[in-house]
Amino acid sequence: MVKVLDQISLSKFVINLLLVLPLFIGSSLLAQEEQDLGTEVVNVVKPYTPSVSDAFKVRETPLLDDSVTTRKKDVRYEIFSVPVASTFTPAKGQAATVEKSEPMKLYDSYASLGFGNYTSVLAELFSNFQISRTDNAGIFFRHNSSQGDIDDVLLENKFYDTKLDGNYISRQRDLAYEVNAGVQHQLFNWYGLNPLFNEAEMGVVDAIDPQQTYFSAYAGGEVQMDESTFQEARGKLSILTDAFSSSEFRGELGVGFDFPVDDFSINLQGDLDFLSGGFDRDYANLMKLDYSYLITGITPAFNYTEDDFTVSLGAAVVFGFDLKNSSTDFYVYPRINASYRLVDEVLIAYGGADGGLRQNSYDQFRQENPFVSPTLWIAPTNEQYDAFLGLKGKASNTVGYNLRVSYGSQENRALFQANPYKGMSVNFEGYENGNSFGIVYDDIRTLSVFGELKVEISDNFSLGLNGSFYQYDLTNQAEPWNLPDFEASLYSNFNITEQIYGGVSFFFVGERKDLFMNETTPLLPPTLMSLDSYFDLNAHVGYRVNDRFNIFLNGSNLTGQNYQKWMNFPVQRIQALLGATYKFDW
Repeated sequence: MVKVLDQISLSKFVINLLLVLPLFIGSSLLAQEEQDLGTEVVNVVKPYTPSVSDAFKVRETPLLDDSVTTRKKDVRYEIFSVPVASTFTPAKGQAATVEKSEPMKLYDSYASLGFGNYTSVLAELFSNFQISRTDNAGIFFRHNSSQGDIDDVLLENKFYDTKLDGNYISRQRDLAYEVNAGVQHQLFNWYGLNPLFNEAEMGVVDAIDPQQTYFSAYAGGEVQMDESTFQEARGKLSILTDAFSSSEFRGELGVGFDFPVDDFSINLQGDLDFLSGGFDRDYANLMKLDYSYLITGITPAFNYTEDDFTVSLGAAVVFGFDLKNSSTDFYVYPRINASYRLVDEVLIAYGGADGGLRQNSYDQFRQENPFVSPTLWIAPTNEQYDAFLGLKGKASNTVGYNLRVSYGSQENRALFQANPYKGMSVNFEGYENGNSFGIVYDDIRTLSVFGELKVEISDNFSLGLNGSFYQYDLTNQAEPWNLPDFEASLYSNFNITEQIYGGVSFFFVGERKDLFMNETTPLLPPTLMSLDSYFDLNAHVGYRVNDRFNIFLNGSNLTGQNYQKWMNFPVQRIQALLGATYKFDW
């Protein structure tokens, strides 16, 4: 223990010596007197005696030397309370409530029935069945008919149109598919006799049976997938027959793939379109008409989007097979689309070019013109290209617009033309009195200008206006038969009150040309006929009695014009139809 203490004392001594020694040496040097130092001789005048001065403390509160010292006055706070008599009793605070509008009740089904002049009937039934959370099925039935009674028409002119459709839809997380089918029955009459017929020939007129009926059916489906290279597949089979033993079968199939690559994607579409049909005879009653075509093609496209710029560059490689005549054609068509936002949603420039081998069919022609004869030449149209440029956008939050200019070239485009008048005979078919239409083909180049304006001020009012101008350049035909040079339409829907709603639509079609050919005077040239331009004003108004029941009134051709949409086929004048709709759940 003593040894340890000695070591500690020794250590303290050494440390103190090391601390004091530098101070001692420095002080000695300062205390030396300035002398002439000889060789190795040092004279010390006075030894260094260190001392430590007394420390002094700074006062926390300094002393004041002011001649006058003011004392701070104490401040006292008091409330002067005076009692006040009052009968006011404050009510308890309550949170303000917001009145919620009652959500609109949605029903799975509805039924409509209406009756109008010309003995018109409109009936509709729609119903949706929720099978599970992801699956549902639906049916839709529609019947529209009229007994005709058109002024100054000698033949029967009633029509019927009845259609029934059904579908089954399933929407899974990554897969959606739909299966649909339907049937349609239509009845029309070739009532458009030319002016050569009059009441003096009523014996011949009474012998004409102008009735034509169409029966069609289809079945098809579509499959779509998300987050997969395989995008979609679609298919459809359809048939058509009529009262003159005409028949047509069509099968369509399409598939789509998408291959994403970094900032762009490659899309691949494949299509197949098979058409086969025939007519018992041609219009000259010389031969039977049969046709069979197969169109198949593949369309690769490069798609790129960056900020305000979007572009799709592609080309369609198409093979066309005329199976009846054993011929094959090969085509390449542009498939280009691009758009650029110049000013956000206000101004968007777009353009592109399109083309394809378009399948024409008897079903397509009779839907566009139900008065065609069952004696048609059917052939596809080669749409070489259709190039377009346009501007679209929003002028404001409620006003949108679209302007487009296009120029296209088509080979073998189909045109409706009146069939020749063969004379008056009880032996003719109902369509052989110059009161039906055939098809002629020509190579046409078309310049078109289109403009559209849409206004949606609120859910209670919307307005739309559009118009198209056409200029045609034909190769063989004298005129673009039954094609107008100008078309325009205006439509509006509005809610007057919560119960009253309505809408207006206006259509204008410019002048058209057709040809009257009289086979009874073969030496005389055909007569060029001009069909006057016409406009058609339609309106509807309805009243919601409650959320299930409402009453409606529809009006058509309200200006009362007896115009001709097709040559020698006048339409009904003012038409009105009153009906009601009822919504329900099964």
